[in-house]
Amino acid sequence: MKRVVIGGGGIAGLSIAWAISRFDPEVEVVVLERNSRTGGNIRTEHIDGYLCECGPDGFLDNAPATMALVRAIGLESRLLPSNDAARKRYIVRRGRLCEVPTSVGAFLKTPLLSARSKLRVACEPFVTRHHDEDESIHDFASRRIGHEAASMLVDPMVSGIFAGDASALSLRACFPRMWQLEEDHGGLFRALVAMRRARRRNDPLGAPSGRLTSFTGGMSDLTDALTRELGPAVHTSTPVVELYQRNPIATGHRLPSARRYAVRTSTDTIEADAVVLSGPAAESATILQGIDPVLATRLQGIPTAPLAVVCLGYDAPAIASECELDGFGLLVPRSEGIRILGALWETSIYQNRSPANKALLRVMIGGARDRQAASLPDDELLGIVRRDLARTMGLSVAPEFVRIIRHPRGIPQYEKGHLARLHQIDTMLKGHPGLYLAGNSYRGVSINSCIAEAGRVAEALLQQVAACQPAA
Repeated sequence: MKRVVIGGGGIAGLSIAWAISRFDPEVEVVVLERNSRTGGNIRTEHIDGYLCECGPDGFLDNAPATMALVRAIGLESRLLPSNDAARKRYIVRRGRLCEVPTSVGAFLKTPLLSARSKLRVACEPFVTRHHDEDESIHDFASRRIGHEAASMLVDPMVSGIFAGDASALSLRACFPRMWQLEEDHGGLFRALVAMRRARRRNDPLGAPSGRLTSFTGGMSDLTDALTRELGPAVHTSTPVVELYQRNPIATGHRLPSARRYAVRTSTDTIEADAVVLSGPAAESATILQGIDPVLATRLQGIPTAPLAVVCLGYDAPAIASECELDGFGLLVPRSEGIRILGALWETSIYQNRSPANKALLRVMIGGARDRQAASLPDDELLGIVRRDLARTMGLSVAPEFVRIIRHPRGIPQYEKGHLARLHQIDTMLKGHPGLYLAGNSYRGVSINSCIAEAGRVAEALLQQVAACQPAA
């Protein structure tokens, strides 16, 4: 029987393991997770009646691979779509919450942009196409809709997704679809018109593009269900320490009994026909240092942005006297001089996220432009968060509940040059047949991206393993 070892029990590793088991039940899958629990950054904590998401709090339900997985593992009945109020989003402008416009009329009235900036946005269809293969997100947005709109609308959105600096991040690596739209249509407005026409042809009623969705027990429902499905294949508290690769030419190990890799853990050595490293790039670099130091160096070069998540519970009537939580939450442009990246109004987004008559907020702070924030002492961090919520929301009431979660490694940053780095990594991997890299360090930071990639990795791996002589 062929054996595949997967290092990492986050959403990427679990999804790949599950896909391999579905595609070929005859392949033995072993998942090795260094922590005492699976899920990686997906972790839901239930504390004093509050549901705190340590990582992502949802996914868009228009991703076919994710929805197919949810149905296959029996989670469809636990899906929890976000409330309609979550469609309303705010950006801070001169200390005020301004709703993000979603129609032409709202755009013309919004105080987020000056009249001159609105006119500049309207000129987008006349902007010529750029031929820079690796333009930053901010440069792309400034070129197409102007500097002010890029800074007020696009930069906060990038902070909310990547906790990153839009001036450093690669458009093509982070938002390949947006890059492709300009390539195909010459501009964003032209692309929008073309997509609306296509949508009307395919769906005259105009289906929505995707709704933020979670599960009744939080996002850990997904990783917990995958872990149960995989059963004894998952081994927690079992870190991959090192990887050895047999050289069949040098050692003569072309025998049917010879497996290609040996995976050393803290307690054992497991032989494998193929290996997938699905953890953070820096961890994979450490594991690969012995067999390919050049590849390890390339992986170490993928930066990350540390982040802290601060969950705050309030008395709902007290908070209602100072502000109205009637939307998804807020994002903050850097020009506002405020340290928090944004705040999600969890009890406005989803049902049953707090005890009765309580409200839950989740605040993000840190990121690529404020790397020290995530390591501040709890009292100092909480003080900054409360001060910034007072400045942005007028919220001065003290929270009744506080939970601080730190992510020292945080979110991978696909900076300019990331795609060239990936090409180098892919080229180097050809010298190590049966070795695969997956996870959010490479081709998408979202849950949907990791799950979509899982099927492709599993298929490629099984094809390669099948082409090899069977192991004993």
